[in-house]
Amino acid sequence: MSVVDSVFLAVSGGQQEVVDWLVEGVGAEVLVTETSAVRLRMRGESAADWLGVVVQPNGYVVPDPEPDEVQAMDGYAIEVQVRGGGSDDILHREAGRLFETLITTRPEVPALLVHNLDTLVSAHLPGAGTHTFDPLITPDIEDIDTWRAWVRG
Repeated sequence: MSVVDSVFLAVSGGQQEVVDWLVEGVGAEVLVTETSAVRLRMRGESAADWLGVVVQPNGYVVPDPEPDEVQAMDGYAIEVQVRGGGSDDILHREAGRLFETLITTRPEVPALLVHNLDTLVSAHLPGAGTHTFDPLITPDIEDIDTWRAWVRG
């Protein structure tokens, strides 16, 4: 099973806005535009490394979730998946670097960094700042008391 890290963004302009940020801000290149996703590639920290990036609507949101189905990423319209890097450690580092770039260049946009959909690493909330969870937690309901103050509702 491959590991995928995701940056979830609460944007008003939709996925094309995020694609434009990635092209302009990190030098990503659009490879394929599909009906519901845009596939890009971007250089990793090492110029020899390419990472795959997919910008798509957040497909993990459950409309009218039951109380036990609530997740931290429910309030975020766009998912930016990051794949590749050659190892999980490199992927996590590169996804973290992308998250930092996005929150630095777009501090007005709420964002989450999630490893493999099961670990909530960091959250950025305008007005509250950026928080890295230590120890790491899940984005699921069982950790809501820890992440609630840092997540867009």
